[in-house]
Amino acid sequence: MNEDVLQHEKWSENVILADADYIDNVAFDLIVNFERMIGRRIQPADMARWIDCIALDGGLREGEHQTQVIFIHDKSSEKLNNFVPGKFAEDLDGKAFKDHLGEFVISSFPVENIVSKEDFFMDVLAVVSNQKDVKRVMVIPDAEVMYDAVRKTLHYADNEKRITVFAMQPMVGGNFRQEILGYSLMNALGIKADEIKG
Repeated sequence: MNEDVLQHEKWSENVILADADYIDNVAFDLIVNFERMIGRRIQPADMARWIDCIALDGGLREGEHQTQVIFIHDKSSEKLNNFVPGKFAEDLDGKAFKDHLGEFVISSFPVENIVSKEDFFMDVLAVVSNQKDVKRVMVIPDAEVMYDAVRKTLHYADNEKRITVFAMQPMVGGNFRQEILGYSLMNALGIKADEIKG
């Protein structure tokens, strides 16, 4: 997927752009920590439920919406180990599902060795955030590595767009909304608030 393909892609009104390796690592950390804390086995995250939670946190509401979900991952990664379904080629790329929030069409793109994942992620983010057809963008970067680049890239984004950046903690600045990534992952992992309080 190069810049030409990105420019000629037909974009949905809603786009979720995620660093797949990062969300998989965060899910793993949550599983390990919460299994110890609540004393039970935690199953892998439900992919469709997680996507729904991200869409809701990004402002999507019930209706017949179209949303593109783009996973960017290292070329060596064949699957998300802590999500079901999780295999990029077999389970996710080119697949879709429909529910009360509309239709979600999933694509996964391995990063080729000629470019860094951060650069590729920023290229995709720049293209998506500048498409006139795109009204809502939900971005899940590896915030520890990419946050400054995300903030710079989105500095020039159209102010009419609703852009939400997800991170594990509030980050400084930026002309976009922010949400905590952990809440959507905990929901998808089936971790309930009363278990944590207990």
